[in-house]
Amino acid sequence: MPTTATAADRRRDTFRVSKHKRNVPGARTRIRKTLADWGISGPLADDVTLAADELLSNAIRHCRVTFAQIEISVALQDGALLLEVSDPDTDKIPRLRNPTSEEECGRGLYLVAQLADAWGHRHNKNSKCVWARFVIAEEFTCTG
Repeated sequence: MPTTATAADRRRDTFRVSKHKRNVPGARTRIRKTLADWGISGPLADDVTLAADELLSNAIRHCRVTFAQIEISVALQDGALLLEVSDPDTDKIPRLRNPTSEEECGRGLYLVAQLADAWGHRHNKNSKCVWARFVIAEEFTCTG
């Protein structure tokens, strides 16, 4: 049964990386550590980390703004983990595809859609944000 986090239990970690693929492993490590600090491990941590890897890789690959900074945020709120990846290319909208087995790429958002309970995108003032929400299915006590 999902748990509802109280205002006192809310946690958020937000950081930025430059638009370069060499930054993906470090972002993945930071997210994994943040989740562990909150007492979250196992399949949920694996799914969130993989989704973050895919969304960050997509932002790096598709953002057309030179020297862009990409913002990654993971938050615990309302009985779920919310992952957000924002970049300054507001014109490039994410598109869910169902790639064939012969295609070499195009599976990132499809994978995120399979892992997360919900996903989507929104425009902020100077950026676009792609988000994924993961419901916490077990009793959860926020630590750290």
